[in-house]
Amino acid sequence: MSEQPLPREIRCVLVPVGQLRLLLPNATVAEVITLPTAEPVEDAPEWLLGRIAWRGWRVPLLSFTRLAGAEEGDAELSMRVAVLKALGGNPKLPFIAVVTQGFPRLTTLNAELIIPTHDGTPLPPGVRAQVLVRDDVAVIPDLEGIEEQLTELLALAG
Repeated sequence: MSEQPLPREIRCVLVPVGQLRLLLPNATVAEVITLPTAEPVEDAPEWLLGRIAWRGWRVPLLSFTRLAGAEEGDAELSMRVAVLKALGGNPKLPFIAVVTQGFPRLTTLNAELIIPTHDGTPLPPGVRAQVLVRDDVAVIPDLEGIEEQLTELLALAG
């Protein structure tokens, strides 16, 4: 089996969450919707805002800023939800949703345009890496780790 070469450029999205920007592959974002009312999850941590109804699924809604301990940002900006395709392959958790402020911004990147900025201190919860993308400081979320936590929390909540 021949190995496919890595693409030279990747279409990505910078998703504004509070004072942070999440850097995600464009293919990860299923849809951006207006903020619906969330159904609470019993005994959930403060970063798990509940579940929302989306296309027949009960999708867990999280606040990435609360998870990572970051500033919430401008309350004046319109709140939206980015529904993301889960990466873990769990049939009970095919999507997760993240509260955003404003609209995600499309960008095309290559390895030269992503500069790691991590200084060696422990990364906040939910963060895999901190990077500089052109003039934007961004975080690459640890989606697999977040999905594992959500799977455990939702199994307990039923």
